[in-house]
Amino acid sequence: MFSAMRYETGRLHLIDQRFLPLEERWLVCADLETVAVAIETMVVRGAPAIGCTAAFGLAIHARNAQFQYWKDFRINFYAGYDRLQRTRPTAVNLFYALKKMSAEAELFDDALSKDECVRRLETVAVALFDDDINTCRQIGQHGLSLWSESRKLRVLTHCNTGSLATAGYGTALGIIRSLHQAGALEAVYVDETRPYMQGTRLTSYELKADGIPFELICDSSAAYLMSQGKVDWVVVGADRIAANGDTANKIGTYSLAVNCQYHNVAFYVAAPLATFDPSTASGKDIPVEMRTPDEITKLFGQQVAPSGIACLNPSFDVTPASLITGIVTELGVLRPPFTDSIAAALNVQRAEGGFCP
Repeated sequence: MFSAMRYETGRLHLIDQRFLPLEERWLVCADLETVAVAIETMVVRGAPAIGCTAAFGLAIHARNAQFQYWKDFRINFYAGYDRLQRTRPTAVNLFYALKKMSAEAELFDDALSKDECVRRLETVAVALFDDDINTCRQIGQHGLSLWSESRKLRVLTHCNTGSLATAGYGTALGIIRSLHQAGALEAVYVDETRPYMQGTRLTSYELKADGIPFELICDSSAAYLMSQGKVDWVVVGADRIAANGDTANKIGTYSLAVNCQYHNVAFYVAAPLATFDPSTASGKDIPVEMRTPDEITKLFGQQVAPSGIACLNPSFDVTPASLITGIVTELGVLRPPFTDSIAAALNVQRAEGGFCP
């Protein structure tokens, strides 16, 4: 396991994921706008990683600002907060992290010094980063508990949900890591994940680095493999989960879930409680980000489609809760009916003093 980000006193270092796997290039973010653009342009991606990045962005914003007391910075702080909110609309972890930073700021006295403001904001950002790693490890262990040990598993995953998409270890890829460490894997299939190729470029990069055997497949091959009885589980991440369990994730996830139901394959979602959005009743209320046509018409900068054609490029789709076997969280595996199990899990989190969305 590695981390794709590190924070060093006012500087956030991010692996620029646009260049992977061919080049490991680090981007240094020394101001809030650079952080915001890094999120918007996919230097960093993955819901938990976006949340951590935004939190560090606000800490950097405070460190760079010229002020003596909190009362002199409050308006500027919330201007930075608003700028980061506008970077990506679907991944709810972004808003969770920003709210956590805002909740800390709301405790500040007007006369709190700049040094203390910065220290406390950095402490929250670092805690979010550390908590995400611990949460992902717990998700991995709960995912491992689903294994019956009767035989090894053949698991298919979509997009990238590992160390590059989180503070470290990963959600769905964290489960795969835990299964591998336990000797529970027979095969891992990695969807290429068109059009941004996160499976081809990023998940393959991580699994190869970890020495986990896998096979890369075209997105359109998944149903064929299921029809041949070669897939036991599909395990994916999430960018936002509604109160009823409807789940927004990378485009192509919904079709996988439909294929799983038809072929009687278990379909698991792996996500921290920070990804749940109880204020969103169902998937129809989740905003879906539309991205540039270039992601479809070009491949690594090379034009592959006729110029000037119309394109539709949703970055996410929503999988209905009825197609989900279980949602693996840091508190355990949630089962249908998800409206009840999600509400119960969030209540436990609140009772234990955790910050809930």
